[in-house]
Amino acid sequence: MRARLNFLRADLSATDRVVPPSGYTANLTVLTAAAMAFLAVFALALSLATGRLADRWSEALARSATIRISAPPEQMDAQLKAVLDTLATTPGVESYRALDDAEMKKLLDPWFGADLPVESLPLPKLVEITETSQGVDAEGLRLRLAAEAPGAVFDDHTRWRRPLVAAAGRLRFLGVMSLLLIGGAMAGMITLAAQAALAANGQVIRTLRLVGARDAFIARAFVRRFTLRGLIGAGAGTLLGMAAVALLPATDAAGGFLTGLGFTGAGWLWPLIIPPLAALVAWGATTHAAFRMLREVR
Repeated sequence: MRARLNFLRADLSATDRVVPPSGYTANLTVLTAAAMAFLAVFALALSLATGRLADRWSEALARSATIRISAPPEQMDAQLKAVLDTLATTPGVESYRALDDAEMKKLLDPWFGADLPVESLPLPKLVEITETSQGVDAEGLRLRLAAEAPGAVFDDHTRWRRPLVAAAGRLRFLGVMSLLLIGGAMAGMITLAAQAALAANGQVIRTLRLVGARDAFIARAFVRRFTLRGLIGAGAGTLLGMAAVALLPATDAAGGFLTGLGFTGAGWLWPLIIPPLAALVAWGATTHAAFRMLREVR
């Protein structure tokens, strides 16, 4: 067993000496892998963040609804009471409440400013509804409201929820596509670097063939070296990307999409798959480039 290990160690050492230990191709491979891995971390963070965003939007809107009451001032109280009585006997309604003037003013502040005289404006009444997990029969509730309170309009937020969830799904798709494009760009750059290294060592390759070296031995030297460079570069880029993501602002009550861009919990383990995948891409690209160049170098 020890003799076998010594033989393998000697074989790897011999293959390593075929490829120069330094040069612009080495720097290019490491730099490319690091840059692509750095970008891949952010693309992965985008994909995961959009998934959380879609879930958050769905949960926030799926169980909430609103009833807007538009009626003459002398009928407003009567129609509000009719709506509340209807909701009290509606299956699927977990809770409900009418918004007061202060809450209405707070809702309008972003558009009209804090000095809006709410009490002097003919604003509609809003009733906020929280549904149970079974949900409300929307059509049945609309029919009951039409009979009991003609000025009441039930809004289950479907028209708001669908575009938001669809937008989050498209952003997730863009994140996945970005990962694929990054992997393809890295494969292309490493292929070019491997081809340049093979072309620069054309005389060495011919000499090795004269002394009996097989193409598999020569290719293995380049593949191993460039795969290792890709792994090292991707590892460095991944660590830098994770550090940059960690420095992004945390999600808060006022936080929008960008402040939620990042990893949470076990999600921090996902970027760790980038270096092995980068090494796999480097291995495949270098193997393809090596055997193709070896067929051309005669």
